[in-house]
Amino acid sequence: MGKFKFIETPIRDLYVIEPTVFGDSRGYFMESYSKRDFFEAGLTMEFVQDNESKSKKGVLRGLHFQMKHTQGKLVRVVKGEVFDVAVDLREGSPSFGQWHGVMLAEENKRQLYVPQGFAHGFLEVSDVAVFQYKCTDYYAPEYDGGIVRNDPDIGIKWPLEKVDEVVLSEKDNSQQSFKTFRRKEKPFIYN
Repeated sequence: MGKFKFIETPIRDLYVIEPTVFGDSRGYFMESYSKRDFFEAGLTMEFVQDNESKSKKGVLRGLHFQMKHTQGKLVRVVKGEVFDVAVDLREGSPSFGQWHGVMLAEENKRQLYVPQGFAHGFLEVSDVAVFQYKCTDYYAPEYDGGIVRNDPDIGIKWPLEKVDEVVLSEKDNSQQSFKTFRRKEKPFIYN
């Protein structure tokens, strides 16, 4: 048996992953990724790039995706806590336009696998968070896309009561609506 618990979410192909943590008075040890265990669970993606970001309380990053060179992401928090969200943008998916959110924290060690064809974002709810993620393709800024974080057609319930102020980049503050995305872009194909 592997060292991970793969928890299906209400959205097909989107998984919460709980590693087995071995701890004692010295601290802890865990595997954050094992190709063998992931492949046995049916998650056969190949990762090519690791990224890390640091954010202060109230920073909201997203909702991001790439139209070409789409990226699957395995995300986790190594310091602090974030509310992490994925939105299904796969045409033909029964959950097209739906979102799922989960608290990822240094304490709970949970991870979220966000497959290709999803928009992704997170809200920093602790004083500081360090966020790490593995990607299945390289960052391609020319294909960068996004949807505004508070789009009423998606209706994400961000835990805004946990922050005093939402801090956004210029880019994230001016992202397109979900309706514009559907008109302008060809949604990802669901298979």
